[in-house]
Amino acid sequence: QVQLVESGGGLVQPGGSLRLSCAASGRIFSIYTMGWYRQAPGKQREFIALITSGGGTNYADSVKGRFTVSRDNTKGAVYLQMNSLKPEDTAVYYCNAEINGNRVWGQGTQVTVSS
Repeated sequence: QVQLVESGGGLVQPGGSLRLSCAASGRIFSIYTMGWYRQAPGKQREFIALITSGGGTNYADSVKGRFTVSRDNTKGAVYLQMNSLKPEDTAVYYCNAEINGNRVWGQGTQVTVSS
């Protein structure tokens, strides 16, 4: 069974940084677009960033210039470097990838930005 496992969440002060990681495991033949979403309490899940298999990226306006998405195709992993964090970035962060033609979600990791 193919799965994605996130790590790297936690509590950080405003202005701080965190790096999220997400790795795919299982019987994998292909991984195309990988990305990140987040869901804050009482809100819908929203798109944050994506990276294609060729390295092209796209970001939500709310995180442009602060967050950077990257991937390691040899490890089936995607990363999210988050800088200049704000309290409004507090949410559960989910990674997402197109694996073997199917869209797969991770279980989520909590990011809390608070002083």
